[in-house]
Amino acid sequence: MRKLLKYLSDYKKECVLGPLFKLLEASFELFVPLVVAAIIDKGIAEGDHGYIARMCLILVFLGIIGLVCSITAQYFAAKAAVGFSARLRSALFKHITSLSYTELDTLGAPTLITRMSSDINQVQSGVNLTLRLFLRSPFVVFGAMIMAFTVDFDCALIFVAAIPVLALVVFGIMLFTMPMYKGVQKLLDRITTKTRDNITGVRVIRAFTAEDRETEGFTEENDILTNAQKAVGRISALLNPVTYVIINLAVIWLIQRGAIRVELGLLTQGKVVALYNYMSQILVELIKLANMIISISRAIACGRRISDIMDTNSSMENGTVMEGKNDSPAVEFRGASACYKGCAAAALEDISFSAQRGEKIGIIGGTGSGKTTLINLIPRFYDTASGEVLIDGINVRDYDRETLLDKIGIVPQSAALFKGTIRSNVGFGSEYTDADIISAIEAAQAKELIEEKGLDYEIEQGGSNLSGGQRQRLTIARALVKKPEILILDDSASALDLATDAALSKAIRELPFSPTVFVVSQRAASVMDADKIIVLDDGAAVGVGTHDELLEDCEIYREIYYSQFPEEDSNEE
Repeated sequence: MRKLLKYLSDYKKECVLGPLFKLLEASFELFVPLVVAAIIDKGIAEGDHGYIARMCLILVFLGIIGLVCSITAQYFAAKAAVGFSARLRSALFKHITSLSYTELDTLGAPTLITRMSSDINQVQSGVNLTLRLFLRSPFVVFGAMIMAFTVDFDCALIFVAAIPVLALVVFGIMLFTMPMYKGVQKLLDRITTKTRDNITGVRVIRAFTAEDRETEGFTEENDILTNAQKAVGRISALLNPVTYVIINLAVIWLIQRGAIRVELGLLTQGKVVALYNYMSQILVELIKLANMIISISRAIACGRRISDIMDTNSSMENGTVMEGKNDSPAVEFRGASACYKGCAAAALEDISFSAQRGEKIGIIGGTGSGKTTLINLIPRFYDTASGEVLIDGINVRDYDRETLLDKIGIVPQSAALFKGTIRSNVGFGSEYTDADIISAIEAAQAKELIEEKGLDYEIEQGGSNLSGGQRQRLTIARALVKKPEILILDDSASALDLATDAALSKAIRELPFSPTVFVVSQRAASVMDADKIIVLDDGAAVGVGTHDELLEDCEIYREIYYSQFPEEDSNEE
């Protein structure tokens, strides 16, 4: 949690002025019981209405000054807390984007979303309350006790007895509930995961009529979270009644003791009222302090969770090479193997091949054969477990990350579109002219889309107002507009018909900047015209060659091909 305080560095003035004005407000508040005592002992007792009026004006003045100080303190505290959370959220987002896919897979998207939203909001509330009440409440408590000694030493000893007992209760409950709040936040991660899965997979759930099962699963997770919140809530709820009981017992003791001293003539009625008011102030402030401690306990638990993410470093070190060798293959795999974290078996084993500039490389294989894993090694989304991947003769580990990704255009399996216009989605990441964007869209076989809707057509989040084929073609256009040296199409034409797929393949072949193209597909038709086809099976390359060579030498490729073109199979027979 301490590591996060550096994000308050730009708000040092607010962190000083906020508590300072709260202390000023509290100081004026401590004079109120003395003014009330004077009104009772002098104004009312002597029937001096002028004196009463003057004292009431003083009370109004103290109230106005206190209000101004309170509003000023609230302003500075809110400015510091909101500014702190904004800086922290930006830093956390930047840190998350610097993590490799390995860390992102391990942490999980729901956990990161909770850290970015709920946890930071809790920390913001904790900072706000700390600046407003952390000094004010103890100041009023001990200030009221000191002022009680100025009124009557004997009765003030009751304050000395009550305050330690109250502090023991408050801080004891705080220490007990802090780990429980941390557990609640972990359960919140689980229910966020469940919610995200249900929302993103709603079509699959409906297709398999699994709504009842998912509802039961969500209800179960929700009940676990609810029970955990109830458990910590029951303990936290003890704060107010226990402090009320202790304070009211102290008030009873104070009134009884004060009545005796008034009867003996050692104390005035006004001073008894003043002592009662000081005890009431202590009660109010301790309730505030108790609620603040609950919020701070949550904030500390959430702050530690955020710190855990900030302490997670990428397993990939950034290289320094800015330029490759022009006389080397565009991409080369040398005995490359890959293994996902936590998996015993390798996803890829001993892959070796090279791709020259301008060549088209097809990657085909069954589901789970390692096709996506292979192409993820090229932009260094994952590092090889052994062997190496080279681009322009340089190991991808040695490249500056930005330089490496500038060379590559990637179209992932999932067509990811963002809320915004067609122009902003295709030109994502850089400023391109409309001519560049239109050219890329035409190459991606989506010309009719912009003719019908235009570049300013608003796309909903995830491209929900477009068809699957339209989404895929726009993501392909996004990769083409940057004119990459290496173009990776990861099963990005699965929603396209064969004619459109063929037209797309032809358009990519005719691109003036001649990229080296990697096409991942389960369609034999998509890779038949490739200069080289890599056939994967269970993480191993079981065939490398042209279409004709593989039909002769690779059984798995023949099975894939003839399962899709059975008429040719029968003709050969």
